[in-house]
Amino acid sequence: MPDSRALRRKVAIVGAAETDTVGHLPNHSTLQLHAESAFNALADAGLTLDDVDGIATAGVSPAQLTEYLGIMPRYLDGTSVGGCSFLIHVSHAVAAIAAGYADVVLVTHGESGRSRVGVGGFGGGASTPGGQFEAPFGVFGPPSMFSLPIVHYMQRYGLTEQQLAAVSVSTRQWASMNPRALMRDPITIADVLNSRLIAWPLHLLNCCLVTDGGGALVLVSEERAKDFPKPPVWILGRGESVQHTNISQMWDYSDWTAAAKITGPEAFRMADLDHSAIDHLMLYDAFSHTPIYGLEALGFVGAGEAGPWFEEMRGAPGGALPVNTNGGGLSYTHTGMYGMFAIQEAVRQLRHEAAAQVNDVETSLVHGPGGWFSATSTLILGNQ
Repeated sequence: MPDSRALRRKVAIVGAAETDTVGHLPNHSTLQLHAESAFNALADAGLTLDDVDGIATAGVSPAQLTEYLGIMPRYLDGTSVGGCSFLIHVSHAVAAIAAGYADVVLVTHGESGRSRVGVGGFGGGASTPGGQFEAPFGVFGPPSMFSLPIVHYMQRYGLTEQQLAAVSVSTRQWASMNPRALMRDPITIADVLNSRLIAWPLHLLNCCLVTDGGGALVLVSEERAKDFPKPPVWILGRGESVQHTNISQMWDYSDWTAAAKITGPEAFRMADLDHSAIDHLMLYDAFSHTPIYGLEALGFVGAGEAGPWFEEMRGAPGGALPVNTNGGGLSYTHTGMYGMFAIQEAVRQLRHEAAAQVNDVETSLVHGPGGWFSATSTLILGNQ
């Protein structure tokens, strides 16, 4: 059986950029957001569309995107499993480039999450499994679905609403240093708890933003990686897994981090690193409980320990391990599938060009779920 460690540091990100702005972009269609981010990332790498022979995207089909861009690649990846899809695209690009399927892979994201320009309707219809077995009972949409595991976790481990709110406060502290962040005003635990109740225990400030925007990445082989304007960001480790679609079909209702227990160890094994080597974390934060789950599932703390960890502000500016330094989905931007923005911030930190730059960053771990905690992916990136 091939050893994934052979692919460590064989592929690098040499171009990374987001749309010119993020937030409310009613004059951009979904495909325009993909294209703008793609052109920005290619410019960052000093390349053009003529150099691209591999494409990966989610939200729109690769065929829609290639038609819009006017290109015909020899490698494509349309994996679409929710917000972590772009982490998986990076994983697949490593294998594709190493195998010679493509030389320059462009990974794009664009989503009109707020303005809904060029976007289809929600839901899959009454005859789908979710339409039959979940919707009739009033469980619909992220807040009501995600509140279920939080209550279970609170009962099992004693997580408090104050600890849940601390994640939002910590993330806002980072956002206050990022001029591009949509929400920058400081908040307190009391502010979170006094904000409008959405679905207990989720208050408004426990929930992600709803925005428009996009981002893109350019990946090439080790042999080419040093021929570009910016220093390469190496893919050191990766992991991916998926279990279910509907929450009602989870194998174990008490285990909301099952897939992460596959992706984390796989990423660390490929990178040949342990937790002490990680300088920076980007943990998907569609809601304030998701970084809590991620921190524990990845093994940085034990079960039930992440709530107190965040309450002590250990992931905030000045803390032991910086978490979500762009302001995250809670305060920076969240278009619907957030994973691309987590990768973008990891790249900025490793290039030492982030708005809230952390000193001496050499490794960054990016982790996110997709769908209703059904898919998960983990990346370990480095600049050495």
